[in-house]
This record gives sequence, C-alpha cells and structure tokens, in this order.
Amino acid sequence: MRLKGKTAIITGGANGIGKATVEKFVNEGAAVAIWDISADKGQALADHYVSKNKQVRFYAVDTTDPDAVTRAAAKVAEDFGSIHILINNAGITRDATMKKITQEQWDQVIAVNLSGVFHCTKALGPYLIESGAGRILTASSIVGLTGNFGQTNYAATKAGVIGMSNVWAREYGPKGVTSNIVAPGFIATEMMETIPEKVLDSFRDRTPLGRMGTPAEIANAYAFLASDEAAFINGATLSVDGGVIL
Repeated sequence: MRLKGKTAIITGGANGIGKATVEKFVNEGAAVAIWDISADKGQALADHYVSKNKQVRFYAVDTTDPDAVTRAAAKVAEDFGSIHILINNAGITRDATMKKITQEQWDQVIAVNLSGVFHCTKALGPYLIESGAGRILTASSIVGLTGNFGQTNYAATKAGVIGMSNVWAREYGPKGVTSNIVAPGFIATEMMETIPEKVLDSFRDRTPLGRMGTPAEIANAYAFLASDEAAFINGATLSVDGGVIL
C-alpha cells in the first residue's frame, strides 16, 4: 500500500497502460481519478472499482482543451480534497513517412501527446505543490530517444515531453514536486493487435529479453516513481524496454 492516502490523476486511464496503471495504483491504496475521452470504457472501469469500495471516479476530459482540463482539475480537487500525483499517460499515434504525412496527422499527435501534457501539468501544478510532495510522471517512449521509421510526429512529441519534464524538475523541485519520465519499449497493448505478426516478431527480436513488455510492467514503474521510495529521483528518464535501447 505504498500510495495509501494519495490521490492520482491518470490521463488515458480507460485503456492499455493507463488501465493497468489504474489497477496498480488502486491496489497500492491510492484514490484515482481516471481522465479519458472514452466515456463508456472509463465509466465502466470506475464502476468496477466502486463496486469493490475503492475510491475511483471517471471524468470525461479532452486534454487538448485547456479550459476543460482546468475545470476537471478543480473538480477532482473538490471531490477528493487534494491531488498528489499526475500521470501524463494519454497519447495517440498517426504514423506515416515524411513523404506521406499530412498536416492533420501532425497536428493531431502534437495536440494530444505534447500540448495535452502541457495543459495538464500547467493546470495541476498548483495542486501538486499544495500537496507538499507532488509527483509529475509523463509517458515518453524509446522512440523519443532513438526515433523510428514513419513516426516523425510521434517521435517529436515523445522527445519533447522529456525536455519539458526536465524543465519541470528544475522549476517544481524547489517546491517539493518531482518530475520524471517513463519511456516504454515495445508493449503488448490493444494497439498492437492490429500489427502483423511478422512485425511483432521483429519487435521481440530487437529486444534483448526476447519479448514485448506488459502494461502492468509500465504501471509498476509509475507506482515506484510515485511512491515515497522515489522521493530523491527528479529529472530522470526511466527506460522500461527490456534493453532495446542498448
């Protein structure tokens, strides 16, 4: 119960890594606010935990809308009393080579993966400071460190959030708030189900451990960095990738 007494906001919490993070944080004793645009899935997930007498609520939030984010932050503070942890997990892909990528594909990924992270952190910053020991945790990717064919937009955002997180480590650190990055490798989420098996095999071959990671393994990293055990970790990028970055 490393997170007992803490309230966490998890963006993109209705699916994949976000959903696994909700489960991990609930099991660690945290109260959880799920932010997502998938209202049906998000509410169903919250209802599941409420039925087990857990403190979980769903909020339909479009993180690309700064006004909506500000309102949602205030509502979470009202509902839970305080906010200790922000998990900037929401993200999308719109892959295409530079020759084929459209302005719309570029704008969509930038809006969610980069601007959305900015909006959430700006809105939640004062609440995290007020909590006395806040945590900002942001999802990057190995793609943000190495690049990847056909992912100019995605790589730009995942490199960008590393830069932003490092700035926040400097700005918020003196106020008692840490800011860190988790950079997953190839993770077996629902998104991977549409990818041909031969491509998935190539992902496994590129990973020294010989397999893809699980959403739960990323959630474990989030939980550690959110806990008091990680109180002196600030401005770090933790690669959770089975060694593929080597």
